[in-house]
Amino acid sequence: MRRKSIVSICLAAIVLVGVVLVGGPLLKGQFKTPAPLPQELTSYRDIVKTVLPAVVSIERRFKPVAHSKSQGADGPRSETRRFFKEFPGLPKDQLPEEIRKFFEEFEKQPFLMPEWPRQRGFGSGFLIDPQGVIVTNYHVVESADEVLVELRDGRKFTSKEIKSDPKTDLAIVRIQTKEPLPYLKFGDSDKMEIGDRVLAVGAPFGLTGTVTAGIVSAKGRNLHLNMYEDFLQTDAAINPGNSGGPLVNLQGEVIGVNSAIKSHSGGWQGVGLAIASNLARDITTRLLKEGTVHRGYLGISIKDLDPEVAARLDLDKQTGVLVAKVWEGSPAAKAGLKDGDIITALDGKPVKNSRELQNAVTALPLNQTVSLTVLRDGEQKELKVTIAEQPAEFGVATGKLQGPNAERQSDELDQLGVEVAELTPELAKQFGYKEDVQGVVITQVQPDSPAADAGLRRGMLLVKVDKKPIKNIAAVRAALAKAAAEKGVLLQVRSPEGATDYVLVKIPAAASQKK
Repeated sequence: MRRKSIVSICLAAIVLVGVVLVGGPLLKGQFKTPAPLPQELTSYRDIVKTVLPAVVSIERRFKPVAHSKSQGADGPRSETRRFFKEFPGLPKDQLPEEIRKFFEEFEKQPFLMPEWPRQRGFGSGFLIDPQGVIVTNYHVVESADEVLVELRDGRKFTSKEIKSDPKTDLAIVRIQTKEPLPYLKFGDSDKMEIGDRVLAVGAPFGLTGTVTAGIVSAKGRNLHLNMYEDFLQTDAAINPGNSGGPLVNLQGEVIGVNSAIKSHSGGWQGVGLAIASNLARDITTRLLKEGTVHRGYLGISIKDLDPEVAARLDLDKQTGVLVAKVWEGSPAAKAGLKDGDIITALDGKPVKNSRELQNAVTALPLNQTVSLTVLRDGEQKELKVTIAEQPAEFGVATGKLQGPNAERQSDELDQLGVEVAELTPELAKQFGYKEDVQGVVITQVQPDSPAADAGLRRGMLLVKVDKKPIKNIAAVRAALAKAAAEKGVLLQVRSPEGATDYVLVKIPAAASQKK
């Protein structure tokens, strides 16, 4: 009897402890039962059977080039004659026997260079309608005269109907067929969340019909690979040859176009990138409708503002983007926009970042007049600008960087860790500026200095120090002497290419006391 009582007491104690450790939080609402986990898929076979027939392999082809045409009327024989004509003092009988015989036989025999095929590329794509429209990457079909398309069932088609948009790295190819083809539908990439499972399909290293699995690792990646970007990141294996293939969700919908990998080895290292399907759908629709993509254009280069820089420009309670450069003759130039302006609103709608402004402008109707709200030297201005069509070469061609070694004729600014010089026509030419440009140019940046940490580089022109215009070194020194070291020095600078930027340089207290 006594033994039963002891057992009962022990059981009661266990229950009491359970109430304290578990029941307590339940009573207080601190513990929530997790949602039931979805039943684990044992196989992706049903999804793969739906997707694979619509995925194609693409080989780009070029017209053969006859090299003999570029070597004169009769090919290399004319080059031989030219050699002896340009070096008349070199008699043939003084040449080594083997070389002399080679030239003699060479001139006797007719010589025709064979046609030499140019480089061929290989990638993937996928059908988006039964009539034969295929989506792929621009870099898969770039410069191709025609492409060879092979379906999963072995059927092959040759096509010259290629429409592309290099600025998003997207393209479409149309093949002619009398029978309806299997195809895939675009899903909504905005609805995908980090952690959602996905499949990547394509032909890595030429291995057609390859399927890999993973998850969405991140959304909205912008890696500056293309002018317009919206990448989904995935850990599904993507390798060379996957480009242009689909990234699909578990409903078999395309939520991305496999496009790139970030890798040190050139192969998969867990970071694959796919162009978001919503962007791909929009570009595909435009290419199908008009054969090209028309975009609105202001004619400016823009840059996001660092939060600390924004605060120093009295933008701590609003957002905006910096106008780094206004292109001559552009709609923005005609409207009066200037380098260094801060765009805070487009048609009354606040501008949060450069990507948002870029997308808004490209979507505007051509020839429409819109208002730009800008901040210039602390004053707000309203400008009217008429949207033009973006030139085809805008954002594609890159300028040649300039800035050769300058002569050492500079003064040191110890506070910043730079050497500067007043521009002479000779220095202006050396750094890539027009000869009539005046001001103070950075000639050297000391390693591990405040200037280096802030991103200043050699060849930048100092325009303003703490919002005060600068024309000579004396003005720079005077402005630095009045600057508050603990807040940092706000510099407005210009590059040799013409881009304007704001840089906040943090000066250590000890350095600020040096003169």
